[in-house]
Amino acid sequence: MRNKILIGFLIGLTSFNVFSQTDETGKVSFGLRAGFNLQNINGKDVNGTTLKLDLVPKYNFGVNVEIPIVPDFYLQPNLLFATKGAAPSNATINISYLELPVNFIYKPLLGKGHLLLGFGPYLAYAVGGNVRMNGSSEKIIFKSTQSPSDAGTVLRPFDAGGNGLFGYEFANKISLQLNAQLGLVNIAPSNNGNIVFKNTGFGISAGYRF
Repeated sequence: MRNKILIGFLIGLTSFNVFSQTDETGKVSFGLRAGFNLQNINGKDVNGTTLKLDLVPKYNFGVNVEIPIVPDFYLQPNLLFATKGAAPSNATINISYLELPVNFIYKPLLGKGHLLLGFGPYLAYAVGGNVRMNGSSEKIIFKSTQSPSDAGTVLRPFDAGGNGLFGYEFANKISLQLNAQLGLVNIAPSNNGNIVFKNTGFGISAGYRF
């Protein structure tokens, strides 16, 4: 009985020491983030010609969690509502996504705050969209392949790619960062020949950690 108590005490003491060391180097925290992006769709048209579309202003907002891995390094999953698109001639493409970026963050102490450097993949799923032209609006159809009966713009709902970020977190837990994103998945329907559509964007965002 005494041996069991002693073993339990030692395990508890060891756990406390591990927790204390983890707390010194970092602990799990939650945050809010919102940003402004300039978005575009890059790729090729049905003839294999490189697309030349205009940038459009878009936004994103959501929540994230920072999980310490080793001192100064964190895993940061995000859940965002993100809008993307582009501007062909006399039209605007608008797509809304639920997006899951998962970034690896290097966060060393710099002054009274922390430098932020990060990169990682993202997954996204379209939850709505439209094409606006000459004052009218047409809903985008989201499906993997386009059938002859589909009237209007058809895009794949799934998107994925890579993120990069650079910023600074102030001592008051408010942060500012520059973001860049490169889509790696063709969001044009799979049976549309040579057409390639890929989301790209860059912008700025602000956040707060609790």
